[in-house]
Amino acid sequence: MKKIGFLSFGHWTPSPQSQTRSASDALLQSIDLAVATEELGADGAYFRVHHFARQLGSPFPLLAAIGAKTSRIEIGTAVIDMRYENPLYMAEDAGAADLIAGGRLQLGISRGSPEQVIDGWRYFGHVPQEGESDADMARQHTDVFLDVLRGKGFAQPNPRPMFPNPPGLLRVEPHSEGLRDRIWWGAATNATAEWAAKLGMNLQSSTLKFDESGKPFHLQQADQIRAFREAWKAAGHTREPRVSVSRSIFALVDDRDRAYFGGNESEDHFGYIEPEKLAVFGRSYAAEPDVLIEQLKGDEAIAEADTLLLTVPNQLGVDDNAHVIEAILTHVAPALGWR
Repeated sequence: MKKIGFLSFGHWTPSPQSQTRSASDALLQSIDLAVATEELGADGAYFRVHHFARQLGSPFPLLAAIGAKTSRIEIGTAVIDMRYENPLYMAEDAGAADLIAGGRLQLGISRGSPEQVIDGWRYFGHVPQEGESDADMARQHTDVFLDVLRGKGFAQPNPRPMFPNPPGLLRVEPHSEGLRDRIWWGAATNATAEWAAKLGMNLQSSTLKFDESGKPFHLQQADQIRAFREAWKAAGHTREPRVSVSRSIFALVDDRDRAYFGGNESEDHFGYIEPEKLAVFGRSYAAEPDVLIEQLKGDEAIAEADTLLLTVPNQLGVDDNAHVIEAILTHVAPALGWR
């Protein structure tokens, strides 16, 4: 295992039981947790993007703020729903945030998951072309986004501009060199993982995927990763791809951990997040460190990946989440090959 970071959904609720009671709390605490995580020596801070929900929904101001307050960790998303995105405007925002962060953005994008409202992307002004699906639209947005990130000029300059132009066709600015190689696709099937590999995107695989074999979750995910790497090799890309997996893992090292997470360990289960598409959901891990180490050594997908993202219960607040991350880094990660 080369890198370990956290993944936050940025939930907030006005409930008195929550330490994150407003959108302001969720955003500011996300910045603070990223800073704390860098100080602990972890490798990344990643955030889920959901629209029409009491969760983090607008990633680039947050990523830019974290980039300005940290200096080393990777900063990313897992994932941005491309059905909602204007790819050119997104390229501007991403370029600016990456420049502020000094080239540390790792952007996970995807078709997205079922949302809070019906066809929410329509409210953002995006409608699939006749005969195409919302997934087709997401891939079309992705194609444009990836092309623009190459930094090639494509727009005809005005012969009488307000300011002098460089020669030739113009590109979207600001452009951040190298960001194109730091785009990841969140894949729920083997086929979409192979498609991402052909386009030269890294792979993010979460805590669920569509069932394709009936095997346990970690074995299906490991098969997906191997299929991705084979497709990458066949495509002839020259750089080494990145692969991340997400897990809910809690090391029980004190009474606080036992009170919050004791008994939270689960098994894989199968269910539906979309009609007629059976999915397999990965287990959660919660145990004493020595037990955790043995359990995680048996997780084939973790072994196949180079990056592990720890999902954190952000509504517990910054201090408790920093403790959760520190416990893994101190008592579990070294035995998995971290550092």
